[in-house]
Amino acid sequence: MTLAAPVLRAQSARVTVLNPFSGAPVGDVPAASDAEVQSTVLRAKQAAAAFRATTPHQRRELLNRLADLLARDAEILAQTICAEMGKTITEARNETRRAQNTLRLSGDAATFLDGEVMHCAIVSGGVDRQAVVTHVPVGVVAAITPFNYPVNLLCHKLGPAIAAGNAVVVKPSPKAPLAADHLVGLTVEAGFPQDLVQVVHGGADTALALARAPIDLLSFTGGPQGGLALKRASGLVRCLMELGGNDPLFVLPDADLDLAAATAIGHRYEIAGQSCAAVKKLYVHDAVAEAFTGILLDKVAAHRFGDPADPATQMGPVIDATAADTILQRLAGAQAMGARLLTGGTAQGTLMAPTVIADVLPAMDLVAQETFGPVLAMRQFADLDAAMAEVNASDYGLQAGVFTNDHAAIRKLTRGLQVGGIMVNEGPDFRAEHVPFGGVKSSGLGREGVRIAIREMSEPRVVID
Repeated sequence: MTLAAPVLRAQSARVTVLNPFSGAPVGDVPAASDAEVQSTVLRAKQAAAAFRATTPHQRRELLNRLADLLARDAEILAQTICAEMGKTITEARNETRRAQNTLRLSGDAATFLDGEVMHCAIVSGGVDRQAVVTHVPVGVVAAITPFNYPVNLLCHKLGPAIAAGNAVVVKPSPKAPLAADHLVGLTVEAGFPQDLVQVVHGGADTALALARAPIDLLSFTGGPQGGLALKRASGLVRCLMELGGNDPLFVLPDADLDLAAATAIGHRYEIAGQSCAAVKKLYVHDAVAEAFTGILLDKVAAHRFGDPADPATQMGPVIDATAADTILQRLAGAQAMGARLLTGGTAQGTLMAPTVIADVLPAMDLVAQETFGPVLAMRQFADLDAAMAEVNASDYGLQAGVFTNDHAAIRKLTRGLQVGGIMVNEGPDFRAEHVPFGGVKSSGLGREGVRIAIREMSEPRVVID
């Protein structure tokens, strides 16, 4: 496919950020022109050339200092996250805590970026030499991040990139750029070399300009369409992409129904359902469907939603009016095809009621596509193999969860589901910062998680003597 020549933008506009709950302006950032993106990457290249000679100890020290500053400014960052993207203040504080862990684990990983020694004389007539395999920095990492975890997902890119010895150019979501901008500012205070970590702001055009710039690796979290456009724009540059999911949670006959219901709610209604690995499809076995539904609805009725700045609030708004309209349209379409709305299904602006809808079908847009919103879509099943086949027919394959202690069922699911991760007696949205995270098919390329990401952001080098 031949790409059309890019249209260069010279702009001095600013990106205004609005509070999703109140609609009030929160702040603004400068939108970068194509020329500014290009010059930023060129400065990063110079910084990367010098930084690649640093030691693992030095990189860990920098990341630990950054984590210390993040801890110092944790409440400021949490309040910013809450205001700019509507995450509850409790969720925002949890994100800043996790981000500190991500940075410290990245620093630790820098000290274990080990190579290996391989003998070359392994066949008859082979030369008696040894190959030393090491890992060297790729250069400049472009880190394009989404709105839903504006600090921790940035740390999942920045931390391993610095640990591997790279420079980073950050392009946060224009819907939530303020906390990311603050974090980049902290790298300067932490003593990071000049231009090693920089930020450019803007929308899709800025992301494409960054992908076309002379970067060495592109790390993107977003949707499949955006990912494909960036991959085409970046040419032969290596890409790491987490592109969303349509994640199932299976509730089997022997499940702890109370725990399964609480987990489904906790994972789906967290940040108003706007998480890549949240429970998008809830598969409940016929044998427990009635009992489980009763437990679930009781818990949903007690779930508090409203002003995200109120510590008592458990769920805030979706990111904007367009997102709310999309969710409502998909709910209406599902009901027109026979789905039953059990609770919720209403919205006041961007604030949606926690929703449960039953009797969904695989062809409904609500479940066929990734729906970013507080909707638990339930489907009963009797045959686990048939339910697995439905899941595998999806274009996505990020993560899955199952509640059961049936070893045979666990074995069947873990061997048969086409996903990147399977959580047992846990929801699909569970992850640990150092563990590989990512999916198959349209869910992405490569993996995050600091221990694997540091290798993804390095190049193997072989020396034979």
